[in-house]
Amino acid sequence: MLNSNLLRKLDMQDLMVFVAVYEQSSVTGVSEALCVSQSTVSYCLKKLRTSFEDELFINTRTGMRPTYKASTMYTHVLKILESINLCHAGTPTFDPTLQPVTFNICAPEYFEQLILPRLLKSFDFADLPVMVNMHKFETDIPAEELRDGSLDLVICFGPNFHRSHTDFNSRRLLEDDLVCVFDKRATPLEPRLSMQAFIERRHVFPTPWTSTTNMVDGWLARQAHKRQIVARSNSYSAALKMITGTDFILTLPRRIQQLLANEAIFNHCEAPNGLPGFTLDMQWNQSVDQDSANTWLREQVIKACAEQEIA
Repeated sequence: MLNSNLLRKLDMQDLMVFVAVYEQSSVTGVSEALCVSQSTVSYCLKKLRTSFEDELFINTRTGMRPTYKASTMYTHVLKILESINLCHAGTPTFDPTLQPVTFNICAPEYFEQLILPRLLKSFDFADLPVMVNMHKFETDIPAEELRDGSLDLVICFGPNFHRSHTDFNSRRLLEDDLVCVFDKRATPLEPRLSMQAFIERRHVFPTPWTSTTNMVDGWLARQAHKRQIVARSNSYSAALKMITGTDFILTLPRRIQQLLANEAIFNHCEAPNGLPGFTLDMQWNQSVDQDSANTWLREQVIKACAEQEIA
């Protein structure tokens, strides 16, 4: 807000005239420098004097001498003009080719196996000096790290597996469902496993994040069922090794099964009816929504996921 209604009549040209007269002490010189007539310079000075209720510049034999008030105003008016120029220029656009940059992403193994390789290949193909630091997804979304800038993005499963935060933006990246994977010699004959067959088999459980609940056991509990877990693994690859040569069952995301489960060793069938699928979601702090570097990173992740959908 302005302290005086008189200030409303000022425009940028008036402020430019003020700075030019202060620096050059000559109306004629200002006229030439700003490419305006002397009468325009005089008119701007009149508006400035009225608005600031001060003579501002006194005409002497050596030129226009600033008053005390004009001297105190000078640096402030310069900042106003600099700020206007910054507003016009906007925030510099992020260019990954100019200098090395490191992004920090917190994500489950699903992202590292499926999307990250595509992301890194695209950086390498374009010869971009971009490094990605992956942070392991623990119990829940690392909200404070996302807020303080320690993390650029969080990739998580959805919908509604984790607590929501009103100051975070979210975007769905892709959808997937679950399939049942077996050692080839222990594959059931039916193309879709029944609920009874599903809970009778012993299970290996790959933990996508540190939690006492997960999408499979949560669904089973709602059906008043429970499965027998013989082992928990830290990775999909380790879980596949654990079921080799056994009749254990491993429930995997379909895209991971297609990527990692060698058809010479493993087979799969459809999960019991009703077992829900899931989404892979991307979350970021609203404060970086317009940040060009973060925007660029999000665009690259979205592109890599789109390529995964096509593949």
